Amino acid sequence: MIHSIAVKDYMVASLITFTPAMDVMDAIDVLVKNRISGAPVVDDHGNLVGLLSEKDCMQVAVQAGYYEQLGGRVEDYMTKKVITIEAESSVFDLAKLFIEQSPRRYPVVEDNRLVGQISRRDVLRAFIEINKRAP
Repeated sequence: MIHSIAVKDYMVASLITFTPAMDVMDAIDVLVKNRISGAPVVDDHGNLVGLLSEKDCMQVAVQAGYYEQLGGRVEDYMTKKVITIEAESSVFDLAKLFIEQSPRRYPVVEDNRLVGQISRRDVLRAFIEINKRAP
């Protein structure tokens, strides 16, 4: 039963996203104002092309401090190699991935097109609901 519960049933579908050409200072402002630690970066077709995290944004601060250069484009700072999860994947398999890998959340894709995001907390919520349904 647990194996049949899909990521798509517990992911968050409404996300803040950035584009590669967006000014990184504007993106940092969005992260801070919305109290989020990162957001997916998508192209004009909704394809996932990267992820911009608070850690990535620390590079902006370092460049400002050392080189007095503040800003740039999101694509200059984003992580380009992003581990993703398919929407039809099992939350059980995802729980194992969370144990093996360090990300707190994964972008959810269908054919490389971003359809949502799922976090550790979302997986825990799934298991609480599964437990409540158990006889």
